[in-house]
Amino acid sequence: MRKSKLLEMNNVGIVVENLDNAISFFLEIGLILEGRGMVEGEWAAQVTRLGNQSVEMAMMVTPDGHNRLEISKFLIPETISDHRKAPVNSLGYLRVMFRVDNIDELVSRLIKKGAELVGEIVQYEDAYRLCYIRGTEGILVGLAQQLNEK
Repeated sequence: MRKSKLLEMNNVGIVVENLDNAISFFLEIGLILEGRGMVEGEWAAQVTRLGNQSVEMAMMVTPDGHNRLEISKFLIPETISDHRKAPVNSLGYLRVMFRVDNIDELVSRLIKKGAELVGEIVQYEDAYRLCYIRGTEGILVGLAQQLNEK
């Protein structure tokens, strides 16, 4: 049998309580809504082992078309745990990071829409300006502005 090779990263998934708010938040960052729909049926149950399920989801894509974020709201079964307020050194899913071209402007816009800056916007050497923000539902997002782009 031929050895499999990695082709691409398809998406990162985030589960939320309010899909519309999450879509709005990620649209503000600059992602594009690629599609929205329901995930149900036996095939989904076989993949997740959750049994009967009904999930409303939205697929968002970065402007370059290379990276996707799948945002899901579980209608059935209900979500069973919540780690959105966990600090950055917690185990498991932590954050998604996006490279942006004007971190100060974006952070200002996001704060006006209710996001919270976790620490400060800091500069790492001559390479990046970085920060973490908590957006809708406490979702942790990293932002990075590359300096001295060529």
